[in-house]
Amino acid sequence: MSAPQSTLLFFVNGKKVEEKNADPETMLLSFLRDSCILYIIVDAIKHSSYFEPQRTIGRGHVDAMMETAEHVLQDEMYMGGQEHFYLETQGLVAEPRGESGEMDLYVGTQHAAFTQELVSQALGVCSNKITVHVKRLGGGFGGKVMKIAALSAITAVAAHRTGRAVRCCLDRGDDMLITSGRHPFLGKYKVGYQSDGTIVAADITYYSNGGCTLDESAFIMDKALLHMDNAYRIPHLRGRGLVCRTHLPSFTAFRGFGGPQGLTVMESVLHEVAVRCRLPPETVRELNMYRGELCHTHHLQAFCPRDLLRCWDQCRLKAEYDRRLQDVHRFNSQNRWRKRGIAMVPQKFGVGFSKGFFNQGAALVNIYKDGSVLVSHGGTEMGQGINTKALQVASRVLKVPMSVIFIKETCTGNVPNAAPSAASFGTDAVGAAVKDACEKLMRRLKRLMDDSPHNSWKQWVNDAYFQKVSLSATGFFMGPPTDVDWEKGEGNAYYYFTFGACCSEVEVDCLTGDHKNIRTDIVMDVGKSINPALDIGQVEGGFVQGLGLYTTEQLLYSADGSLQSRGAATYKIPALCDVPGQLNVQLLADAHNPSAIYLSKGVGEPPVFFGATVFFAIKSAIAAARTERGLSATFPLSSPATAARIRMSCEDRFSRMASSSTEDASRCSLDV
Repeated sequence: MSAPQSTLLFFVNGKKVEEKNADPETMLLSFLRDSCILYIIVDAIKHSSYFEPQRTIGRGHVDAMMETAEHVLQDEMYMGGQEHFYLETQGLVAEPRGESGEMDLYVGTQHAAFTQELVSQALGVCSNKITVHVKRLGGGFGGKVMKIAALSAITAVAAHRTGRAVRCCLDRGDDMLITSGRHPFLGKYKVGYQSDGTIVAADITYYSNGGCTLDESAFIMDKALLHMDNAYRIPHLRGRGLVCRTHLPSFTAFRGFGGPQGLTVMESVLHEVAVRCRLPPETVRELNMYRGELCHTHHLQAFCPRDLLRCWDQCRLKAEYDRRLQDVHRFNSQNRWRKRGIAMVPQKFGVGFSKGFFNQGAALVNIYKDGSVLVSHGGTEMGQGINTKALQVASRVLKVPMSVIFIKETCTGNVPNAAPSAASFGTDAVGAAVKDACEKLMRRLKRLMDDSPHNSWKQWVNDAYFQKVSLSATGFFMGPPTDVDWEKGEGNAYYYFTFGACCSEVEVDCLTGDHKNIRTDIVMDVGKSINPALDIGQVEGGFVQGLGLYTTEQLLYSADGSLQSRGAATYKIPALCDVPGQLNVQLLADAHNPSAIYLSKGVGEPPVFFGATVFFAIKSAIAAARTERGLSATFPLSSPATAARIRMSCEDRFSRMASSSTEDASRCSLDV
């Protein structure tokens, strides 16, 4: 009788390998030695290491029209990742209840329903036994949607096995190492253009570093592709998106969710075309912008660009762009080692989820006999002010002061199956749901109010109780269907678009690579703002986070793929000295959005991209330094534009002397 055969199954770089009658330890060591370990996008491209799906979207006849263009440019733009660096790291407490497998979890999560679902699967119980509580977060930025759920499942299993409450809280270094952050992107483009700066056709391929698992990478790539047109009507446009499979920890969602990466590559296209046409970049941008009353994006979603153009015009006027551009030229002609640059960009940003089933919100409103009101909703308060706006909505509908209303914690036992607080959609969904619940209650109280118009709110509520009128109501908001048919490359991907424009001026020290942010002006279309102070704060905060993304925050990996920048000592988020000395934010007046609650618009994610104005202003300042030395004004500059990159791009005999040592050092610090 022959011995049974054993088969070892390995997956190497995503490919299945079977070996019969092999020693497990020997085979594992052999595969690890012989397999190719991938960390960076360039290596993943070389080995065709990609996740599925691989997307393509576009319009027109790109290849044919490329041949008719007067000039053709091929180039690329690399954009590094970013750490969330929320003040409160990932953490939770899991507390078993001791009956029927019940468990309460107190979690810092943006998606309580997903955490509940994953924990229930890990424990092998139904979701109704798991209750997730979220009072507030010490910052989220997308980093507490998916990753915290896995940590919650691990902690819940420990609590279940021990029968005791278990607390898990990551320190900063482990948080950065495990949870990862924004996806690094590489955009390779080919663009056909005319001598006046008109873009005839553009073909862009986006590569992102997804890490070792897909996570949310496919959705992030989708958003990058859907935002690749930004504010520009390019008649023949094609985009391809490939998520690279590497051996790094899986990258995840970050404020903007692929939008800044998709927008930045397109802005790089416009900037490089302008340099080659010897035109101001803002002239080329304005020349190619959407115009008219009705336009269609490259995925055939209709929109009106009127407020986009208003933002652009008002920003240009408010920032005194034309005068300051001349001042910059004058300053540069008078200073050899310090140069200034100014840049201005528009923005069209989609709000809501392209996967339409997420565009929903729910709320529960209870009125008590003493007249006090308790509001529960499915959103998560993480500093963006969603609870404040929910209070305002409830106060407005119930016609009572906000002092009698209290917002309860987010809890899966009160509001089940809630969508994540993300995509700048929280107020739209939660606000509409709270409004719906409050309107139901007001309809029930209407007869009592009409019969006794001089009574107080407390008296009406008390009368309703004694007349057996329900003083509790659920509210629900169902957003319009949004989806993209990727086979056809078309669809209404977003609920609506938020528009804006930003202008920034910088000064660069050519000897050290240091730069100073002098002034930034932003005009933002937030519709009819529910709370202007909150919205302006979101714009300011988003812009400063964008400053970090484009100038200071660099994730450094060693040659063996280990994250080296783990903590504030080695990873530089913007400080007070990095904020422009003059930061002006203006909300566009007379703007209305009929698609959202009280004509408002979501504004959480769009401002991050405005940090790109600083990046392109730096690039203009470097170009001024290079042309003065007889060097080309066209040169590669990856994001973030750190002091080291700025110094080396200013190229002189000192930087050339240091170039060899820089090349040696680069082998120990990878741009993934």
